[in-house]
Amino acid sequence: MSTIEDVAKLAGVSKTTVSRVLNNHPYVAENKKALVHKAMEELLYVPNSTAQRLRKQTTQTIAVLIPRISNPFFSKMVEVMENIAADNGLQLVVCQTMYDKKRELVYLDLVKTKQIDGVILASLENDWNEVNDYTNFAPIIFCNEYDDRAQVPTVRLNQFEGAYIGTKYLIDKGYNKIAKCRGNNLSGLVTDRQRGFYHALDEAGLPFSEEWTFTGVSLVEDGRRVLREIIEMENRPNAVFTGSDEVAAGIISEAGRLDVKIPDELAVMGFDDQQIAGLVTPGLTTIHQPVDQIGKRSMEVMIDLLHGKGRMDEQLTLLPLHLVERGSV
Repeated sequence: MSTIEDVAKLAGVSKTTVSRVLNNHPYVAENKKALVHKAMEELLYVPNSTAQRLRKQTTQTIAVLIPRISNPFFSKMVEVMENIAADNGLQLVVCQTMYDKKRELVYLDLVKTKQIDGVILASLENDWNEVNDYTNFAPIIFCNEYDDRAQVPTVRLNQFEGAYIGTKYLIDKGYNKIAKCRGNNLSGLVTDRQRGFYHALDEAGLPFSEEWTFTGVSLVEDGRRVLREIIEMENRPNAVFTGSDEVAAGIISEAGRLDVKIPDELAVMGFDDQQIAGLVTPGLTTIHQPVDQIGKRSMEVMIDLLHGKGRMDEQLTLLPLHLVERGSV
């Protein structure tokens, strides 16, 4: 009796590809499908019907992985996704990774045990090589977060452009010693923001001191800490690109407590354009990301995949962003 290994060998493809064809997985090119079906016919291969039935069971449940729901950017995104899911008879399970690699993998294991039908990754803590195998079990798409090695549908923004626009704006306003903040991981989003930041500095011929890099920064309290560290420096930056409205709000809040004048002594650039950006004093100059559109389009892509309407190859949806001027620069 022929096995899946025999089919893969004759078709010249991997066992994973054969498995995807048997499960009607969306990420298989038509030419590879044809090779697998031809090999199955030649070998008289018959899939295990019981296993096939189990694999085709659905839960009508989608998981979205986010760092933490307390971040207004992600809570708004989830709200939009959940409304669309409900309108389509689906449930949305919100999984907070809390920036923890092990926790992320525990949630991804839900696809292996068929407890969910698909995953929307709005954050990525592990290297993509650790995550890629999960695409054999259910559709996985990127939302806001991304990795250029991943051949999966992705809904995101041009983070290089966003960081470049924000940094260049600071430079055009006369700031020449610009600090930057980032998280601990080096995902596509974080890496592209760094590239955009450095490109703007290089273009202007400005120096950068590694002393002005702040890592592991994502919360309001982190922003407070960043300001305290800045004011202790001998060679202080005169502006900071935070990469986060929450971090920026923390800096501005601590500046008020320590009597540091924003933007006269330190200009602050945010990212996201959350509601808090218009509530702090001075108002936060930031990069607007259309979170409603990100959440809406991501859920629409997932629903299409579940209905067999998605493309088999990588599908990129690139949404627009723009600068919002307020008083922190």
